[in-house]
Formats: sequence, structure tokens, C-alpha cells
Amino acid sequence: MAGFFDRAMKLMRKHDPQTQEDGFAMLQPVASEFVTELIAAFEVETDHGLKGWLLELIASAGSEEAFPVLARELTSKDESLSYWAASGLTKLNSKAARTLLWENGPPAWPSVGPPTR
Repeated sequence: MAGFFDRAMKLMRKHDPQTQEDGFAMLQPVASEFVTELIAAFEVETDHGLKGWLLELIASAGSEEAFPVLARELTSKDESLSYWAASGLTKLNSKAARTLLWENGPPAWPSVGPPTR
């Protein structure tokens, strides 16, 4: 399965937007199976767009393993990262996640939907 993850990440790093979308689409339905790998990739990623996509995938996984990353990014000055962190914490729906969301008040980003890619 590591080969699958590596192939998807390779596609996401291409310059062609459709190829990038294809890589994202490969990982989206199986994000929960690759939480550890997604977190590791997120932590070292320097490309802003890819970093946002990785956090979106991490958030969609619904894994408690992601809690530390989501908690940290909830207060990010980058609205897209804080949006996906809040989304992931909401999906976790654990006591710790709900408390963290409540303590941080309403989000700074508009409530009309996710940031554009």
C-alpha cells in the first residue's frame, strides 16, 4: 500500500492541475488508511497548495491520530489551514476536539464554505 500512497503523492506534485487532482482523488476515499503518512508528508511540505490538500485529507480521515496536528493548525494564520483543522476536529467529535473548538471561539474564516483551492 505504501506504493499506492507514493504514486498518489507523486501525481499531486506534478505541475499539471488535472494530474494533481487525480492524485488527490486517489487518496481521498482511503485517507483514513494513510493518516500516518499524510501527517508525515504534511509536516515537511513547503508547497502551500499541497500542504492545504494534505490537511484536507488528514481532516477527512476522522482519526484521533490527527488530533495534535489539527489542534495546532486550528490557530494558524493561514485561513485555509485553520478551516481544514476545524473541519477535522468537528469530524472527530471527541470531547477534546469539541472543547478545543469551543475554547477558540468562532472561526476567522467565512462560514459559506471551504476556501478555494
